[in-house]
Amino acid sequence: MRRSPRAGYFVQALLVAAVLTSGGIQSTRGQETPAENAHPEKVPGYKEFLDRVQKYVNLHKSVESTLPALKPTDQPELISAHQTALAKKIREARPHARHGEIFTEDARKAFRKSIHEEFGGPHAHGARTTIRQGEPLSEVHLRVNQPYPDGVPFTTVPPTLLLKFPKLPDQVAYRIVGHDLILLDVGANLVVDRIPEIIP
Repeated sequence: MRRSPRAGYFVQALLVAAVLTSGGIQSTRGQETPAENAHPEKVPGYKEFLDRVQKYVNLHKSVESTLPALKPTDQPELISAHQTALAKKIREARPHARHGEIFTEDARKAFRKSIHEEFGGPHAHGARTTIRQGEPLSEVHLRVNQPYPDGVPFTTVPPTLLLKFPKLPDQVAYRIVGHDLILLDVGANLVVDRIPEIIP
């Protein structure tokens, strides 16, 4: 399912809840490593990833605290202005941000393993169906530490795959764009890091 890049993480959370409620996850637990399935954050590559994510989130919070607080509003121009200012300050705070800074080599290996298991397991058909919905993206070039382009949709992360990934703080979210896995700063609409060509 294609969604706008500014859609919140809540859609994915609701999908995960639906899968859990239906009991779909319980039927396949015996085919996976229980500890990794229940606690992906304990996987070495994921632990390093989460440590780096938390450092980024701390930076995000520190930068956002210097801006005027965004009060609840239905005026999109105010939200957009706050988002732009936040993104600018974060970019300035990490001028040397580069590909692989958050998705380290060990983290990439952990994500590849989870994705390989997902697309080789009993949920493969549903995952592929979710990802293939909508028009395929072409010629999309996302850059680390740059805003996510307006008008470029992303694909919903299949809920069964999301359960294999470590849970993220509210400030960031996973996105699939083409065959790339993106770590997106939701409030700043900023590409934090990406793993190219990892999604089948």
